[in-house]
Amino acid sequence: MAGPTTAQRRGRDRARQGEPRDISRLRWRGPRQPERSPDRRRLSRRCAGMVLLLVVLLAGGGWLLYGSPWLRVRRVEVTGVRVLTRDEVREAASIQLGIPLISVDASAVEARLRARLPRIASVAVVRTWPGIVTCEVTERTPKAALKSGRNFVEVDAQGVRYATDSTAPPGVPLVELTAPTTGAGVSETNRYFGTGNLLHAAAQVGADLPESVQKQTQVIQVESFDGISLELSGGRRVIWGSPQDGAQKAAALLALMKGAAGARHFDVSAPSDPASSGS
Repeated sequence: MAGPTTAQRRGRDRARQGEPRDISRLRWRGPRQPERSPDRRRLSRRCAGMVLLLVVLLAGGGWLLYGSPWLRVRRVEVTGVRVLTRDEVREAASIQLGIPLISVDASAVEARLRARLPRIASVAVVRTWPGIVTCEVTERTPKAALKSGRNFVEVDAQGVRYATDSTAPPGVPLVELTAPTTGAGVSETNRYFGTGNLLHAAAQVGADLPESVQKQTQVIQVESFDGISLELSGGRRVIWGSPQDGAQKAAALLALMKGAAGARHFDVSAPSDPASSGS
């Protein structure tokens, strides 16, 4: 058998001596990719399955809330009304039957009711699945009435004028604003408070009156912010003063009326030193 040729021996000698090899004919195969284990393949398939399941659930949930015929508004219920009717509240709420229950904007409905029905003091709109919307209404309570021409304007404890009727609300005192707030000669105090604040003061007095006294009060007369008086049945009169310290003034008035049953004039403008006179 023939031995290596001279060229072959020279090639081996150059390799031993560290001479570079001719790599021009070598082919680049890229980095070697590690083989995926069976566990990693199963994990990848599991992740893909979970993503697909999540997409299906989201799509199904969206259809259930917005496209399903079972979760639509079937009925609008109204609670808490006294003067208003349920139909009035439903009409003002403008909730369309048959729309998806999830699409009912409770805050927008509440704002719409308060704007369209000033008699409403507060309202809560509650969605009850699968298809009921409830409007829980709290109406304003009149504490005074203001005569306006032939009509009467109801005023609540905050001085809000919210309803006009041809008859005065029963058991509610009338307000007489005799204090001028504009024009020549008007006091700085009355100009500062204005009609709205004076009316609020009268309503606050009406709210502070004990129920037994409120039933006997026919007129709340307002000459100034600190010049409020009451006309009671039987020609009796109460000097109330300002609307401040209403609870103490109410307690003092009850004590005077009990201790001096025949008195016709009462002064509780200084509740720590009340007085009564007349018989």
